[in-house]
Amino acid sequence: MTDSYAAVGVSIAAGDKAVELMRTWVEKASRPEVVGGIGGFAGLFDASALKKYDRPLLASSADGVGTKVAIAQAMDKHDTIGFDLVGMLVDDLVVCGAEPLFLTDYIATGRVVPERIAAIVKGIAEACVEAGCALIGGETAEHPGLLEPDEYDVAGSTTGVVEASRLLGPDRVRPGDVVVAMASSGLHSNGYSLVRHVLLSEAGAGWALDRDVPGLGRTLGEELLEPTRVYAKACLDLADRVQVHAMSHVTGGGLAANLARVLPVEVAVTIDRATWTPGPVFDLVRQVGEVPQPDLEATLNCGVGMVALVAPDAADAAVAALAEHDVRAWVAGEVASAPDRDSGGTVSLVGQHPGW
Repeated sequence: MTDSYAAVGVSIAAGDKAVELMRTWVEKASRPEVVGGIGGFAGLFDASALKKYDRPLLASSADGVGTKVAIAQAMDKHDTIGFDLVGMLVDDLVVCGAEPLFLTDYIATGRVVPERIAAIVKGIAEACVEAGCALIGGETAEHPGLLEPDEYDVAGSTTGVVEASRLLGPDRVRPGDVVVAMASSGLHSNGYSLVRHVLLSEAGAGWALDRDVPGLGRTLGEELLEPTRVYAKACLDLADRVQVHAMSHVTGGGLAANLARVLPVEVAVTIDRATWTPGPVFDLVRQVGEVPQPDLEATLNCGVGMVALVAPDAADAAVAALAEHDVRAWVAGEVASAPDRDSGGTVSLVGQHPGW
């Protein structure tokens, strides 16, 4: 018996075809500083662009999409999962005020289907354009025997830059600051293990992805595959226009835990749930799964995908500036002096969401 790479499930030809199909999309996700194109061993970015900074700080982030890829695979729709990847990456950078410069992706799959890989990269590239960063390279790896033929996972890393004097973070936060919340587009890319268990598993509701859910106004699968909102450009513009002290990307762990990551121990934050109504998918998970509210809030974003802590006199301007980027925002809470060190650096959620 004669074995070959193709015989054991790895197709170099399919990989080459995938590169050709994705080339157009990658070329659209560029910046003037990018040197060369795809196909090389490394992506190149002209660092002389950093000369305009007095003290440039490079920021880096790596992340994946989690089990949301299972929804894309089940629906055989792959051109939006890239927004989830890019959102998870670049919006972790912007919380410190960093502009995302470039991104690389990694796709592992059981079998390279060129059209499917190209669709994934199309979404990544479109999201990079929306974020203002370049897609300068990536890797597609075929893993037969480790992944099923139609399974894949996506991950990536990104690099950005911020002027040291403009670095956002806990040291800038002051009592009296207000919390400006930015609406999420839906579940984004966190908590899908819980959501899938509650709504899709046999141990849960056992619903099909093509089920029409009255409160959602579309099928369950369409709701669960809603792409993550990319806040990067809106947040960078916000930091240019008003006095922003810190930002927090609401991902795994929920609103309170992620906001606490950017607080000094001298302050405590109170968030009023009455200032917003989470989208219907959050209430659906809560009611169908009988999920206690503390567990829900520690797992899902519950309608808030990003938070900015701004000076009190900048709150109205911040909301207006975000509206220009079609990001719905509102004042959701305030920063106060912590009564003691044990209660410092904490976030309390009070009140109740309208209709809950």
